[in-house]
Amino acid sequence: MMGVALSSSKPCSSVLYTLTRFNRSNLVLACSGSNPDRKRRSVLFGSSLVLASTTLLGKFPVESVIALEQTKEKEEELEEEEDRYVNLFQKTSASVVFIEDIELPKNSTDESNVEDNAKIEGTGSGFVWDKRGHIVTNYHVIAKLATDQSGLQRCKVSLVDATGTKFTKEGKIVGLDPDNDLAVLKIETEGRELKPVALGTSSDLRVGQSCFAIGNPYGYENTLTIGVVSGLGREIPSPNGKSIREAIQTDADINSGNSGGPLLDSYGHTIGVNTATFTRKGTGMSSGVNFAIPIDTVVRTVPYLIVYGTAYRDRF
Repeated sequence: MMGVALSSSKPCSSVLYTLTRFNRSNLVLACSGSNPDRKRRSVLFGSSLVLASTTLLGKFPVESVIALEQTKEKEEELEEEEDRYVNLFQKTSASVVFIEDIELPKNSTDESNVEDNAKIEGTGSGFVWDKRGHIVTNYHVIAKLATDQSGLQRCKVSLVDATGTKFTKEGKIVGLDPDNDLAVLKIETEGRELKPVALGTSSDLRVGQSCFAIGNPYGYENTLTIGVVSGLGREIPSPNGKSIREAIQTDADINSGNSGGPLLDSYGHTIGVNTATFTRKGTGMSSGVNFAIPIDTVVRTVPYLIVYGTAYRDRF
């Protein structure tokens, strides 16, 4: 049996709310790269390889030397791929925020010690929308705050500014769209410069292209998972029972606490908002079938949430 889970870290019932052939001339070109460590490695390996090739040609078959060259070629390709992943994470992670749902003690009126006295009820992710402090996340991540009647619910947002300095602020609800499982929070920047995400488009995605999810699964901040776009045009349930259409399916891991974080393409552009995963019933573990709200839906919706507090369709 499989169940749908939305990937925040809150418990729920059936729906749990939670991306040319090698030759010796290439050795010379490899030495001209901008990475000093790789340059030294390439120079050392290159000179050794030329020497080895000269020595071995008289003692071993040509196939052995070719295999050695091909191994070096694969190692360089792997290093380049790893560097792309590292650079993508470094470029984008500062735009991702960690969200905690907290509840103040019923007998407490002092919010100065809220972190000491409050109960953490759930965690999720989000991302910086603009430099004014607007944060986009899933509705289900902050649903308790949105429906709070007691006045005890709070939302704590942790992030870094453009200089890499970490800070935490209370998030205030600006707009809600439960139909699309979207919400906008606002934090006080107090003069800090934030780093908004780079927006992409979901209209030209292709099955098989690489994608990357950054979030805070199980409270582990700034976690990167890698996968591909597994499917397009999916339909998944929203928190209020309606359908979210054109969802992106991916095998990049989206676990509890990833909800609200960005799904990125290979250029670091946001192509979706991570929101749900199919789980094996009774385990709460991802089955590798995960979903994100397409960024084109987000781009259409968020400006209305910021200005009017509700989606366009709900204004009339």
